[in-house]
Amino acid sequence: MIVAGFGFRKEASEASLEDAYARACKSVEPVLLATADDKAVAKVFRLFAEAMELPVKAVPPDVLREQTTTTQSAASRKSHGTGSVAEAAALAAAGKGARLLTVRQTSADKLATCALAIKEET
Repeated sequence: MIVAGFGFRKEASEASLEDAYARACKSVEPVLLATADDKAVAKVFRLFAEAMELPVKAVPPDVLREQTTTTQSAASRKSHGTGSVAEAAALAAAGKGARLLTVRQTSADKLATCALAIKEET
């Protein structure tokens, strides 16, 4: 299972999310989108998820903080207690034993990030 995790600023547009997604995914097709629970209710994210026709996993703050991320953002650390919301959300939603397939990729406008996590099916 491959999960696309997102972090984004409140100023992000659907185009910001699409760009970050395209940069992270290339030829990979995630089956689930994930982000912090406070971001999952944002209109821009809901519209993006609907356009992608993918389900969304809202990740609670305590679960985000439990994840070990490769990249570190001071803003993400301050707002969500993790080095990367995108990486933490992807890992958490993929489940125990998941690993990052790609570290966070940033949209050209610097308003959104997307990372991929994979959990091997057993």
